[in-house]
Amino acid sequence: MKVLVINCGSSSLKFQLIDSETERCLAKGLCERIGIDGSMITYSPADGEKEKTVTPMPDHTEAIRLVLEALTNPGTGVVSSLEEIGAVGHRVVHGGERFAKSVVIDDEVLAAVEECNDLAPLHNPANLIGIDACRKLMPDTPMVGVFDTAFHQTMPEEAYLYGLPYEYYQKYKIRRYGFHGTSHSYVSGRAAEVLGKSYENLRIIVCHLGNGASVSAVKNGRCVDTSMGLTPLEGLMMGTRSGDIDPAIIEFLAHKENKDIEGILTVLNKKSGVLGLSDNLSSDFRDLEAGYDRGDENAIRTLKAFCYRVAKYIGAYTAAMNGVDVICFTAGVGENAPLVRSFVCEYLGYLGVRLDEEENQKRGEDTVITTPDSKTTVMVIPTNEELAIARETVRLV
Repeated sequence: MKVLVINCGSSSLKFQLIDSETERCLAKGLCERIGIDGSMITYSPADGEKEKTVTPMPDHTEAIRLVLEALTNPGTGVVSSLEEIGAVGHRVVHGGERFAKSVVIDDEVLAAVEECNDLAPLHNPANLIGIDACRKLMPDTPMVGVFDTAFHQTMPEEAYLYGLPYEYYQKYKIRRYGFHGTSHSYVSGRAAEVLGKSYENLRIIVCHLGNGASVSAVKNGRCVDTSMGLTPLEGLMMGTRSGDIDPAIIEFLAHKENKDIEGILTVLNKKSGVLGLSDNLSSDFRDLEAGYDRGDENAIRTLKAFCYRVAKYIGAYTAAMNGVDVICFTAGVGENAPLVRSFVCEYLGYLGVRLDEEENQKRGEDTVITTPDSKTTVMVIPTNEELAIARETVRLV
């Protein structure tokens, strides 16, 4: 069976067409900077040349259309028609407590996912657009939703409950859910595999650093804590999201800026993070790295603040697991930004981390970036959410 995996992020869309029998990727690509100037689609057929096309992508609907056009292109496509695709697996960010496992998508599932839109305003609507576009173009093809929240359902109460009246959890299920779960699951398991060690006997911290960013603590193969919360707004500073702030700031800004709660949440979700702290220089870390290299004060300040927060979460989760054996960097920034990894590791001397500067320059491959005498192993593990989603899709279909 050929499985198309669609992974819609807040400003990106990754896709892969996978042969489920061999788990070979037939084609893959990335739509990036969706809704941002300079948007581009990269398409790479397994037996052909990588193509990069700069083209306007105002929204995810247009991105999906470009993906399907690339896969069926008479010259460079890998399928003659969409009928060759046996199933589609979709990453879905938030399913609340209702979806702790992957499900076959139907109208009832879509309605339930839509009810969670206010919990993931940058992601669930994008996920639904991707699903809707595929259903219209491939009406007879089964589709599966794989939820980011599933891996984190093993967190204990002390980790997922907030310091709010308990009745709010009972009535509204207000709690920490966590996100990027498919990535955290894949990367932590892959790290154990690369090291040749038992997954069930390792304490692993995964730093999923991209336009959206989160950190998780994985102890003996189970997630015990993660940085994102009820929504993907909590935790690390991100591309456009504020991450952790004093909740009283919301009321303070509402009065000072004459904004209602919707206006403040728009600021926190879409105008904050590294975009806001860099004084609107960019939400893209590549632009920030370029600014750092040329001595731009906004870029320098923002990168240092971001890395500081990553290091703080590593410290917190080291305490939560009473130690750490492996720290993994993954996702767009984690895999491709040696500068960010270096800055973070500067804080980890108390863990006996000794960075191998030469290995740290590698990008996008399974790599141990610490020296042999480092007391804690630090790795780069490229995430493969698409393969994990394809496996779930085949299992259900």
